[in-house]
Amino acid sequence: MRIVVTGGLGFIGSHTVVELYNQGFEVVIIDNLSNSSIDVLEGIEKITGEKPVFVQLDLRDKTSVAGFFKQYTDVAGVIHFAASKAVGESVENPLLYYENNIGALVYLLQELQQKDQSCFIFSSSCTVYGQAEKMPITESASVQPAMSPYGNTKRIGEEIIRDVAKVSGIKAVLLRYFNPIGAHATAEIGELPVGVPQNLVPFITQTAIGLRNELSVYGDDYPTADGTCVRDYIHVVDLAKAHVVAMKRLLENKNLEKVETFNVGTGTGSSVLEVIQAFEKVSGKPLPYKFVGRREGDIVEAYANTDRANAVLGWKAEATLEEALGSAWKWEQKIRNKS
Repeated sequence: MRIVVTGGLGFIGSHTVVELYNQGFEVVIIDNLSNSSIDVLEGIEKITGEKPVFVQLDLRDKTSVAGFFKQYTDVAGVIHFAASKAVGESVENPLLYYENNIGALVYLLQELQQKDQSCFIFSSSCTVYGQAEKMPITESASVQPAMSPYGNTKRIGEEIIRDVAKVSGIKAVLLRYFNPIGAHATAEIGELPVGVPQNLVPFITQTAIGLRNELSVYGDDYPTADGTCVRDYIHVVDLAKAHVVAMKRLLENKNLEKVETFNVGTGTGSSVLEVIQAFEKVSGKPLPYKFVGRREGDIVEAYANTDRANAVLGWKAEATLEEALGSAWKWEQKIRNKS
């Protein structure tokens, strides 16, 4: 079966492509290379022995999207990662996020709704919960007004998919995931942000390797045990496997609703300082950091209740925080040619 993975050369997308091959699927990758590298194709091939079909395409170009589906008529499902993803950047440049994250989704769904049946996995986010009132967060928690344009695009995206599924053959799984970190065990693929990292762990590893002078910790006065934000950090390989399980569920018609929603996390919250300490333990390197002011759009804490994904999907995160950080450090050392 042929699966299209949009944003398939990105961090989560590339790891999901590997897991799809591990489960016997064929893959076509769509990516515009705006926040990824063509070199990732080589990494995927080294791991799997397979070189995916790659189409360089900007999903904001409606005509190109239509042309793609005219060429690839045997697509069994789509896993949609392609999106801009930095909370801070979205606050500074909201229109970029609305154009990229919403426009691309609409053009994809317009093509898929023309088919008798389409299976669609949406890369959603725990940001749709805003600052949830209760921890850990369940899927039944209310969707809050977004605290950033990025979060708002995920909330709107979910609504669009539900609306389209009601009037078409599209069935979907919305995976609300928490904070992906780590890299493949081979260190052939991992997180490689363009420019200054917007996420904590690549900034940690780049600081440890010497690319950054020090790590900025945004806020030390949050109402948490140590004053820093708390998040649920999940190994990217565990996350990738959840996408494959969800796609199989749709392909095998095991879904109980046209659109199903699952949290994908570890169920454990870790503060920024706890992540720093865990990294120092794994790497054996002291990490220079300083406290700076809070960052607009950040919430206090978010970690998942994963009971539904565990029971219904039969999926559970396996890697520990230290294992995930260790793989991220191994990847960083490899790409900088240091051991």
